[in-house]
Amino acid sequence: MFTKILVPVDPNEMEFAKPAVAAAANLAMQSNGHVLLVGVLPVMNGYVSEYLPADFEAGFEKETENRIRAIGTAAGLKADKFDVKLRTGSVYHEVIDEAKESGVDVIVVTSHRPQMSTYLLGSNAAKIVRHATCSVLVLRN
Repeated sequence: MFTKILVPVDPNEMEFAKPAVAAAANLAMQSNGHVLLVGVLPVMNGYVSEYLPADFEAGFEKETENRIRAIGTAAGLKADKFDVKLRTGSVYHEVIDEAKESGVDVIVVTSHRPQMSTYLLGSNAAKIVRHATCSVLVLRN
């Protein structure tokens, strides 16, 4: 049913994505599918990057990719059954764009319990649900 599965992983809250990665691994195993774990990094402001070592961004990206890859492996995904992709920008825009570019069948995302600020501003999960052109599975803790 779902053979291309995307899971957004917040590099700042990787533990929060584990249920979604586990659900995606389960879906992929049932359909001989492939999982794409997507980490969205914040845009580094120019004035901030002036004070960082020249190789900071490359090192940060590699470390983030390794940490996300470890979550996929811990969920039981075999190395040939998942990929990790890093993007930079706004979370929901990058997730939606990656889903379109990769032609995924479903996005599996976790969502926090709604709070008043979420109702007023909207969460990334809610924006992904509203704007995705594919199915979206939202998991609550």
